[in-house]
Amino acid sequence: MPDSPASTSAGWREQPHAIVERDGVRYTLLGTAHVSHASVQAVREAIGSGAFDAVAVELDEQRLKAMGDPDALAKLDLVKVLREGKTPMFAANLALASYQRRLAEQLGIEPGAELKAAVEDAQARGLPMHLVDRDVGLTFRRALQGLGWWQRAKLAGGILAGLIADEELAEHDIEKLKQGDMLQASFSEFAEQSPPLYEALIAERDRYMAARLRATAGDAREVLAVVGAGHLDGLARHLREDDADPAATVSALESVKPKSSVPLLEIGIGVFLLGGFAWGFASGGFDVGADLMLYWVLWTGGLGALGCLLAGGHPLSILGAFVSSPFTPLHPALASGTVSALVEAWVRKPTHADFMALREDLNTMRGWWRNRVARVMVNFFLTSLGTAIGVWTGGARMLARLFG
Repeated sequence: MPDSPASTSAGWREQPHAIVERDGVRYTLLGTAHVSHASVQAVREAIGSGAFDAVAVELDEQRLKAMGDPDALAKLDLVKVLREGKTPMFAANLALASYQRRLAEQLGIEPGAELKAAVEDAQARGLPMHLVDRDVGLTFRRALQGLGWWQRAKLAGGILAGLIADEELAEHDIEKLKQGDMLQASFSEFAEQSPPLYEALIAERDRYMAARLRATAGDAREVLAVVGAGHLDGLARHLREDDADPAATVSALESVKPKSSVPLLEIGIGVFLLGGFAWGFASGGFDVGADLMLYWVLWTGGLGALGCLLAGGHPLSILGAFVSSPFTPLHPALASGTVSALVEAWVRKPTHADFMALREDLNTMRGWWRNRVARVMVNFFLTSLGTAIGVWTGGARMLARLFG
């Protein structure tokens, strides 16, 4: 596509970009690398050219707030996060923060610096500034609702690895980030293997941002959209081709399917357990029934407690993990990871110093075990992982005992 006059007036035209004209508005999509000084300079040149009367940025409110307040995560109520079942989202945000910090130290630039520059320069010039990306927590919730238990386990393992990794990032990881965006680079390995995850993290966001650009254009006629280079093709395509009402598209892509009122998996496991115990007592007498119950308690409780122990949990947290693990499959409110993490946060209440040191401690594996906030997250994941292994192992042993 030939450059428009707006795109040839400054050196930023050498950066990847695309131009789409629709409904009387010309959208200039500037593709950036989130770890590039050149991208920061290009953004400043584009806005400084005076060719645009509105600026859109690939950010959501939460990420913009985190950029302006590096300690925003540290100000959350940890116990409230645990009780409301938002622990995976909080852990994912911590993993992203750790990933960003390692990038900043390795490359000498804060990831997303060009997005921050776009916001600051637009505000300094009094230009309308729109955040067009979807809330990161909402994106993860939509991603998770399309995953099976094994894919969720793999994703949880990847998040945990991201939490405790402290090695330098490989060159191919940095190249992925230069070509895409933070979420895509952080979870691309899982997204490439999982169509639902790819759809939520990458493809849906192209549609979402295209709809947001159309919905927020207002009276502007020249809009500069600063986005990761990996979004250029998809975003330009949706801007040209999508005919649906943008407000309806945004609403649809922000919705999350309500949890089923009938928890079929929990009911199935409950029927299996109670039926197995009843069959054991009925067909083999007290000894067989008692053995089945003992298998279940020892495998689920033992491995859940082992996970908590590996996380450096307090003895009371380990006890909480052991007691709650056998009941975890029956109801989400009895989840062993949540129970042990709540006990850990109560017994070893994080101090103000823990919250203030959080960003620094995220950089090393030792820091994750030393910092009480971070250790609660590790506790949650390792206890949950141990219990999950125990559920399948204990169930297999029960089946072998019943039919062996």
